[in-house]
Amino acid sequence: MSLKKHILDLRKRREKVQLGGGEKAIEKQMAMGKMTARSRILALLDNDSFTEYDLFVEHEARDFGMDKKELHGDGVIIGTGTIYGAPVAIFAQDFTVAGGSLGLMHARKITKIMDHALKMRMPLIGINDSGGARIQEGVNSLAGYGEIFYRNTIASGVIPQISVILGPCAGGAVYSPALTDFVFVVDQISKMFITGPNVIKTVLGEEISMEELGGARVHAEITGNAHFFASSELECFEQIKKLISFIPWNNTQKAKVFPPKEPKFNGKIEDIIPADPKQPYDVRDVIKAIVDDSDFFEIQEFFAPNIVIGFGRMNGQTTGFVANQPLVLAGVLDCDSSDKAARFIRYCNAFNIPIITLEDMPGYLPGVDQEHAGVIRHGAKVLYAYSEASVPKITVILRKAYGGGYIAMNSRHLGADFMFAWPTAEIAVMGPEGAANIIFKKEIEEAEDPDKMREVKVQEYIERFANPYVAAAKGYIDSVIEPEETRKLLLHAIEVSSNKIDQRPFKKHGIPPF
Repeated sequence: MSLKKHILDLRKRREKVQLGGGEKAIEKQMAMGKMTARSRILALLDNDSFTEYDLFVEHEARDFGMDKKELHGDGVIIGTGTIYGAPVAIFAQDFTVAGGSLGLMHARKITKIMDHALKMRMPLIGINDSGGARIQEGVNSLAGYGEIFYRNTIASGVIPQISVILGPCAGGAVYSPALTDFVFVVDQISKMFITGPNVIKTVLGEEISMEELGGARVHAEITGNAHFFASSELECFEQIKKLISFIPWNNTQKAKVFPPKEPKFNGKIEDIIPADPKQPYDVRDVIKAIVDDSDFFEIQEFFAPNIVIGFGRMNGQTTGFVANQPLVLAGVLDCDSSDKAARFIRYCNAFNIPIITLEDMPGYLPGVDQEHAGVIRHGAKVLYAYSEASVPKITVILRKAYGGGYIAMNSRHLGADFMFAWPTAEIAVMGPEGAANIIFKKEIEEAEDPDKMREVKVQEYIERFANPYVAAAKGYIDSVIEPEETRKLLLHAIEVSSNKIDQRPFKKHGIPPF
């Protein structure tokens, strides 16, 4: 056969395999409002940048009639490409081929690209759209999942791992996304659950829809398993691209530095916080008044909204923000918000991203429900994460900083490199009203007008204790600053700490309160 015929034969084979499960299966996929695996990859990556590997891999199963089934590419596409010109590794499960079910060769393709990503120190993006383990391959399918989970763990903290749920992701398959850094979901398309609705109905007798059980909104708002929620696949891909622009390609690098831009926040930063200390405000306004171009990329926006986390740039450099949100539960820490903050802090630390903490919280959320849910254990995760972090850590106390909450939110005592406080800061063991009722109980009870005496004593407590100057006098606060000075001082703090070295005792690893 001549070379020309060989080339023609190659092209025919490529065309056949690239059709996946065939035209009817592709039509069915699109009828469900879903893009094909190949079109998803091409939509996400830079134009003409995708190079595919293992196109002609086929399964090796022989039982239950599998020897007669031709599964092109074994239901998954792998390769490398670029986003904004920088290399990434990617795989996308193809639901048109045996429902994207995972067999041994399918898993080996995924682990191959995972190994490649780790070796080449590039981000890994996994697009999940699969009915789960391929039953006909039995334990080989389970072995395949185990090999993937192991690699997710080894790569953790070394390269960014991004999971995109664009279809079903059920049973054991959900644990790979759960082990990755960021999970993206799309409304009405993404489904994640351990046990399906039919099994729940059989075992528990409860009727529940797949969307109610493990739809995109459930994981974005309730479980916290998803970090980003989108209304369409294309919107999701834009979110991924924006995230990629903020993070470094591996743990030996820093994120790309962009040209600095002044904030374009309308208004004055000192006008954000109300004069009444009991009135809420949106802490995201403070962040937007500080960061370059007022561009703040929030993470887990709909889960545990009493804490705000995300990325912004300071003088062009990616910075992580952790901020109490007075609009929700007065910005207290509870079980979910503690988990949310602690995980983000550890991500920033692993990938050399400075952390700015904006504090305004009355403490941990009290109550029997929280105590029984383990708020002590969950809350300790924040203490551990901040203490463990060796990247530059800067805190600005905006208003309330009471009790254990003051300590937890990156206080000097947990190793903060810089501590600033606005004049509105209230740093104390507890709120003025509660403290006055305890400290001045006798004087209040014996007064002719207890209510008036209480007001006097509350004000006395504020002047003597619940202000930033007591902490500043002891060196716990580096400086009490005007709100307008915040960005300038934060930029200076990040600049002077850019070569920070934090020596720690040798150990294999610590034991965080998981």
